[in-house]
Amino acid sequence: MSKLQETVDIYKKLKAEWSKRPCDLNKCGGYLSTLKVSLTQLSFLPTSNTSASTPELILARDILELGAQWSILKKDIPSFERYMAQLKCYYFDFSGSLAESPFTYQLLGLNLLCLLSQNRVAEFHTELELLPPKEIHNNIYIKHPIALEQYLMEGSYNKVFLARFNVPAESYLFFIDILLDTIREQIASCMSSSYTTVTVAEATKLLFYDNQSKTKQFAEKHGWQGDGKVFRFSKTDKGDDRCVPIATVTQHLLEYAKELEMIV
Repeated sequence: MSKLQETVDIYKKLKAEWSKRPCDLNKCGGYLSTLKVSLTQLSFLPTSNTSASTPELILARDILELGAQWSILKKDIPSFERYMAQLKCYYFDFSGSLAESPFTYQLLGLNLLCLLSQNRVAEFHTELELLPPKEIHNNIYIKHPIALEQYLMEGSYNKVFLARFNVPAESYLFFIDILLDTIREQIASCMSSSYTTVTVAEATKLLFYDNQSKTKQFAEKHGWQGDGKVFRFSKTDKGDDRCVPIATVTQHLLEYAKELEMIV
C-alpha cells in the first residue's frame, strides 16, 4: 500500500469518528498525530515549487482543518494556532488553484477571535488586512469578531456579553467565554479599587451574571468579604469616603453608551 493511500485510509477513520456526536476526542487526537507524521513524509505539502496535485492539497487542507476544529473542542489554544499557521498557506497562497473550503472563513474568523481573546489587537488587525474587503463586510464569520473588537473599543461590554447568544458557530463560544472572563476580571479590579462596598445585586449587574449565586462564587474565588448582601473591599488610602456611589457611575455609563451608539 502506498503512503498516500495509507494516509487517505487513516483520514477516513478520523472522519468517521469525528462525525459521531459525541466523538471520542482522544481517539481523534491519535489519528491526527499519525496523520501529521504522514504529511511530513509525503510530497504534497505546499511549497513555492510544489508539484502536488490539487486532490492531494485538498486532502492535506482537510486534515489540518479538522485538526483546528479538534483543538477547539480540546480547548488547546497552542494546538489551534499551530494548525492555523499551516492552513494559511492553503487559504492565501493556493487560493487561486484550490476550490474554496466551506470552513475557510469560519476558521479564519475563529483565528481573529483567538487573537482578540488574548488582547493581541495589533495581530488581529494584521490578520484582518489579509482578508478580501468583500468578506470583511459581508461574511458572518468575519463580521462577528470585528463587531466584538468594536464593542471593546467603545467600552460597550454589555454588547460583548449579548454577542455570546448570537454566535455564527458553536465553536466561537470557547474564545468568547475567555474574552468574557477577561472583561469580568477588569471590571472586578475596578470595583475593588474604587469602592468600599458594593451590593451583591449591583455586582451581579456589573459582572453581567444572570444570577447572584454565580456572583458569590466569583467573589469567593477573589477573596471578597461580605455578609451575603454586600461585598466589602479593604482600603489602604484615605480617600475612600470620596468615592462616587456605584449606582451613579452605572447610570452615567449607560447614558454615555446610548449617546455613543447614536453617534456611531
